[in-house]
Amino acid sequence: MGVTLIIAEAGVNHNGDINLAKRMIDAAAEAGVDYVKFQTFKAENLVQRNAKKASYQIDNTDNAGSQFSMLKKLELSNENHNILIEYCKLKNVKFLSTAFDFESMDFLKNKLDFYKIPSGEITNLPYLEKVAKLGLSVVMSTGMANMQEVKEAFSVLVKNGLKKEDITILHCNTEYPTPMEDVNLTAMLTIERELGVKIGYSDHTLGIEIPIAAVAMGASVIEKHFTLDRNMEGPDHIASLEPNELTAMVTAIRNIELALGDGIKNPSKSEQKNILIARKSIVSISAIKIGDIFTEQNISVKRPGNGISAMKWHDVLGTSADKNYNEDELI
Repeated sequence: MGVTLIIAEAGVNHNGDINLAKRMIDAAAEAGVDYVKFQTFKAENLVQRNAKKASYQIDNTDNAGSQFSMLKKLELSNENHNILIEYCKLKNVKFLSTAFDFESMDFLKNKLDFYKIPSGEITNLPYLEKVAKLGLSVVMSTGMANMQEVKEAFSVLVKNGLKKEDITILHCNTEYPTPMEDVNLTAMLTIERELGVKIGYSDHTLGIEIPIAAVAMGASVIEKHFTLDRNMEGPDHIASLEPNELTAMVTAIRNIELALGDGIKNPSKSEQKNILIARKSIVSISAIKIGDIFTEQNISVKRPGNGISAMKWHDVLGTSADKNYNEDELI
């Protein structure tokens, strides 16, 4: 597990098919993510039967039917959850899921390493209170929220028993896919500054550059939707990475972690051998006899750097030679 916790969000991209869900776990494990995350809900507890779909859901699914009928097809049974949990162990990737209702929360209670609050629940007071009392650390997405709403949700978690250090807050935009001009990645740093918490980023843009940038800016958790095939029918496939892209994102994030280093400005181990080659020393540019004065007409600076450093230029100018020098010789 790297410095950054990488969550591959399978979400509902299994289309309600346990075998597709297993193949997604295979792909996530192969990509090298830390967690593969599903969504746990009972449609009747989550949404009114006549609730409308979001515009991105209409665009990416058959327009017929309600949000309820769409979600009902995407439910995973308790039995299927248990199968997927065991399959994750077999594939050496950690299982995670987000609960969208109290019944689902109770079901997941002893099955998670930490609790993931989705963006839609950030204004759900009874939900936040219940999560805070589960005794698990929490990662909370903040899509659609303003800073005041983030602060209020954070306050509810802390008042109900969670320690600040056990909360990570993810900046997020819930449009699928998110337009680049709406990402506002620096808001992640605003959350860190305002609340003094660990931060991360839950991404719904196309491509992998924004989560990579988030890691470079200090994200400790990255969450990204993935799918086996972006052309499948379903609400989230179009804004998801395909397996080869997920692998590329993980590789890039791990490289960024290495590249960030310790912040101390020193020559690196690998470049120390270049110092003498690339730096310059003071050299004669004409023959100089003993006792001659060093002037800008008879000395200059050239590579390599194993003579008197060019930073000593003014110390040498105006002094006299203590030996004879041929042209192009180190002083």
